[in-house]
This record gives sequence, structure tokens and C-alpha cells, in this order.
Amino acid sequence: MQFCRFNVDRLGVVHGDEIFDVTDALDTLPDVKWVRSLHDPFVAALDQITVKAQVLLASAPRLNRNDVVLEAPVALPSKIIGAPVNYHAHLDEAQDDHGLHQGAKVHPIDEIGCFLKAGSALVGDGATITLPKDAARVDHEAEVAVIIGKAGRDITASDAMAYVAGYSLALDMTVRGKQDRSMRKSCDGFAVLGPTLATPDEVADPAHIAFSLSVNGEVRQASDTSLLIRSIPELIEMCSAFYSLLPGDVIMTGTPAGVGPVSTGDTIVVTSPELGVLSVNVA
Repeated sequence: MQFCRFNVDRLGVVHGDEIFDVTDALDTLPDVKWVRSLHDPFVAALDQITVKAQVLLASAPRLNRNDVVLEAPVALPSKIIGAPVNYHAHLDEAQDDHGLHQGAKVHPIDEIGCFLKAGSALVGDGATITLPKDAARVDHEAEVAVIIGKAGRDITASDAMAYVAGYSLALDMTVRGKQDRSMRKSCDGFAVLGPTLATPDEVADPAHIAFSLSVNGEVRQASDTSLLIRSIPELIEMCSAFYSLLPGDVIMTGTPAGVGPVSTGDTIVVTSPELGVLSVNVA
């Protein structure tokens, strides 16, 4: 299924240009007050919610996708994890372009591992990203994101796919500068996720997910997860060796070559045949 979150925490199933409102499937979730668990409750209960959503589809209200406001399909990830320079072609361009590395040594992912982005940076499809006033350059980075479905620590690559709840498109927006990576990548709106959470049955082969990015209609990035330096299972193994992965955690798997700056008024569109279309505006 292609699940979306829309119009302030309503749950939908996307079919083409229609959204089936299956919010009643969320009755499965516990009634949480001010205390919440560390994991995302929707993703933790995704199997039960999927069963109930399938029952509700026949009578669910249908909405036009253009008439709703989409939000990030995961609301409360305990961690948003980024994978730096995880495509060979991006490693090459980062080493060649001073604007990308700002004079610092470019370390491959096998040397430095992954990084974290703030949860407050999370937004969904259709969002408007406001550029920080002190940022000289902000770049787009199109990525495929993996959503973790169950808790695990020290997960082996051979077991990793059993921990995946689904996939989404992502934008790891980045300020270029001397600041620490966690500051440059955690501005408001700099973790874009959507348009949906696609369950594993929607993806023929996660090792071959094609995607591309355009700015104002100009294609700048196009690649496939088969070209990752660290594959999805290997990323899960790497991350879980350092901290527990929890339901709803997001791993942005890395960006390919073609990253570049954006300006006020730009429209960024990330497209994948299997994961849909993710679009944001820059202000």
C-alpha cells in the first residue's frame, strides 16, 4: 500500500490521483496523552493498520489528491539518519567542487559513517522551504529513504530487510559552509519526506529504485539505488551497530551526483516510478 498522512494527521491510501480516507484504521493505536513512546506509533502498528485499512477501502471517502495537504508520512521518527557521499559519482564531484567541500577533506562513508538530522526539520510533499538568511548557498540532495518497521540493534546485513516497513522519497537539503554537518542539515524544512510510505510489496527490488530530481523543470540528478556505495542492508547494519533502530526511524540513503544550489522561487521535484512525486517550493 501507499500510505499518506494528510490534513493534520488523517491517514490515506493513495491510488493514482485519489486518496482513500482510512483514518478509522488508526483506532488500532493506543490512546496516548502527554507521554509517548520513543518510536513512531503508526509505523510500529503498521501491519495491523494495513489489515484494517484494506477492509475500510471499499467504503472509504475518496478525495482528490490536489484537494488535500500532504504531510510527512512518518510523524515521529526518533532518528532521521543521513548517509554522506554514498554514491561514487557524488564522491567524485564533492572532491572536485570547492563549493561542496569548502576546503575540507571529503571522507567516504566507510570512514565517517552516518549522521543525524533534527526531527524538527521534517516536512512533507508540497512544503515551502525557507532558506536561512545567513546561508550563502543551499543545495538540493535527492534521495531514497528507508523507513524502519521494528526495533533492532546489531542487525546483520543478511537480516536487515526484515526490519524495513517501507520506502519514501526524500530531500536532504544542505547549507554549504564551515558549520558542523548537523547544523547545516537540520534547518527547518531541510528533511523532506514523501509523498507516501510505500510498503515493501510496492517496490519490485529495493536494490534498483530509480529516481530523479529537477529544479524548475531542469533535470539535475538521476540515479538508481543499485549504485549506492553502501547498500540499504549495509546501511542498516552500519547504523544499528551504533544505536538501536526503532519503528519510524528514517534512513536517507545518500544522494547521487548532480547536487546544486537552489534559490528563492525555485520548485524542486523528485520523481520515482515506484515511489511517486515529491515536490517543494523554495522561499
